[in-house]
Amino acid sequence: MKFIGRTEQINQLSALWRKGSSSLVTCQGRRRIGKSRLMDEFAARSGCRYLKLSGLAPRKGMTNDDQLRYFCQRLGEKTGADGLVARNWPEAFALLNAEVARHASERMVVLLDEISWMGKYDSDFPGYLKDAWDDGLKQHERLILVLCGSVSSWIQRNILDSTGFVGRISLELVLGELPVRDCLQFWRQSADGVSSREVFDLLSVTGGVPMYLEEIDPTLTTNENLRRMAFTKGGTLFNDFTRIFNDVFGAKAKDKRQILSALAFESKTLSEISESLGKVRGGHVSEALEELELAGFLERDGGINPATGKEAKIARYRIRDNYTRFYLRFIEPYSAMIRRGAFNFVSLETLPGWDSILGLQFENLVLNNASELISRLGLDRSLVLSVAPYRKRASRERRKAESDSGCQIDILIQLRQAMYPVEVKRRNAIGVEVVEQMKEKVARLPNPNAVSIRPVLVYDGSLSPAIVENAYFADVVSAADLLLR
Repeated sequence: MKFIGRTEQINQLSALWRKGSSSLVTCQGRRRIGKSRLMDEFAARSGCRYLKLSGLAPRKGMTNDDQLRYFCQRLGEKTGADGLVARNWPEAFALLNAEVARHASERMVVLLDEISWMGKYDSDFPGYLKDAWDDGLKQHERLILVLCGSVSSWIQRNILDSTGFVGRISLELVLGELPVRDCLQFWRQSADGVSSREVFDLLSVTGGVPMYLEEIDPTLTTNENLRRMAFTKGGTLFNDFTRIFNDVFGAKAKDKRQILSALAFESKTLSEISESLGKVRGGHVSEALEELELAGFLERDGGINPATGKEAKIARYRIRDNYTRFYLRFIEPYSAMIRRGAFNFVSLETLPGWDSILGLQFENLVLNNASELISRLGLDRSLVLSVAPYRKRASRERRKAESDSGCQIDILIQLRQAMYPVEVKRRNAIGVEVVEQMKEKVARLPNPNAVSIRPVLVYDGSLSPAIVENAYFADVVSAADLLLR
């Protein structure tokens, strides 16, 4: 399948060739997001020599010697050199440097993929890598060395936050999901005929994860694709969660899955998460949340508090990854039946509680594509101060006395002179009552500086003409609008 999207990242990488000096690059992102594929494509477009080496997936009983043997084996296979042996990482990197030196007159990309696996069994690995860069690899002016991995916390801790690598990184790439406008290309020749409802229903399950989208059969409906991908024992979406989760977190996977399960139904604060897990709020939970966020599973939604104009003191955590939430809510509970072939999936609409979660899944898609929404609204991104869900809880006394539920805005876009509260709706029929609902929310929205408030509606479904005639919303954006290039 042709390579889709990532134009910005390709351009950033290509700009490194114009430096006239070597470049050290880090690339992070969840598994299946296309990190290695991006580097393959960049090297191919550059027409350069390409050397791709990967760490060996951890297993019980593995040692550093196993990783060294695999490194030498792959280096020998890629370069045609026989019998390469290294007793330690300095020797292994010396072999790599020798290969790069043999082609010093050519542009070359070296990818050290799944680098956390490569260095898992030697605590001095980051230091050896730093010395290898400083003393040898850095001297090759036509070299781009890429450190890539799915365990973003390892890269963050050992490379980006390490004093040893300060001033050495030329480019830090963090790959997220593809924007929805790029996702449409996975329907190939059928893209012009598929409805935005079908596209967004499938993306509500997969998100913009390239590997999952590559599994789409464009000739099938969304329900038929999901029956094949998620509700058969050989399906990609049925099997992938446990694989990627264990690969990324290893022995720590169990505790982190508990956190995700606690967030499967709603976003929560650190205190609420700790309470639901029966644990004292502290460093262990905070550290686990940070690792889940770096791995692409969670998002920490803080943003600016409109009441104070300062960063919100209390942030809420939500599952950013739509596939993860769908797996926890609708695949895992039926996994035994699916393995027996006894689960009869008819459509998304027949899944228990799907209607209640569908709005959350669609809202999450829109939030993950906030930059696309900002462009559709004609806003200058450089002027946007904050984009995040907003939730203000009423005091306990007010809730009792006035049935006041506080204020909850799906997405609040804040500029210095204006706020754009965004209501996200996905229903078959969206009536004019959404206007009154939004008016009530806006009335509760703090606005001490009396800035302009311009409500926005983002929707998927059949919109009542009365909503547009009412002219309350400053802008009305359909799901189909977000698919436009």
